[in-house]
Amino acid sequence: MVDCADCSFSCSFGRRAFLVAGIGLGALYLHDFLRYDYPHQQSVPIYMDIPQPENIIRAAFLRHRDAVARSIEELFPAVEAAASSLAETLKNGGKILACGNGGSAADAQHFAAEFVCRYKDDRAAFPAIALTTDTSALTAIGNDYGFDEIFSRQVSALGRGGDVLVAFTTSGISLNVLAAIRAAKEKKMRVIILTGEGGKKLSEMADVLVAVPSDETARIQEIHELIFHGWCEFVDHSFEESRS
Repeated sequence: MVDCADCSFSCSFGRRAFLVAGIGLGALYLHDFLRYDYPHQQSVPIYMDIPQPENIIRAAFLRHRDAVARSIEELFPAVEAAASSLAETLKNGGKILACGNGGSAADAQHFAAEFVCRYKDDRAAFPAIALTTDTSALTAIGNDYGFDEIFSRQVSALGRGGDVLVAFTTSGISLNVLAAIRAAKEKKMRVIILTGEGGKKLSEMADVLVAVPSDETARIQEIHELIFHGWCEFVDHSFEESRS
């Protein structure tokens, strides 16, 4: 038989413990609300440290939002300067070469395709070449000269004065991209570098350096795509204006 005094104590303790837990959980969610919903707070909510799928995905969206907000504040002059350089190059009969590794190789191909095909509206095809697509050239150069030369050799063969190289390197330390930049400079080409926080040191190698204020590869690549889509729209509009 249970002693009533013991039962009363257990029930009372249980209620107090439940109340304390409820207050703690409520404070946690209030803290999250204040951190997430107020525009002056950009940090990720504290409960997102819990490795649940919905929290991981939401946190990625929030970090993307933060990267966009910082990029709007910090990158516009460089982004606009690069857009003008691309438009001027194409209007003067030059072409665009693009290179990068991994996800940045895909970005280089995507970027070039927007010019060769079209971005939105019908227009003349623009000359743009991704140096990441010719498997025969890439493997031959890699085999005979080494992986560090796979882009620079193509720049030496295809680049001319008045052309522009768009170099994608999220880290800022890709040796084959750096070699391509040096080759482009030797050919009197313009150089636009798309990088991240770690690539700011490349400013002396670039005519225009666009360094996304993030050190997270995925967020850097997302902003790179936003930027080069903006460039495509700018170039299309620039050519429309020149025809009118």
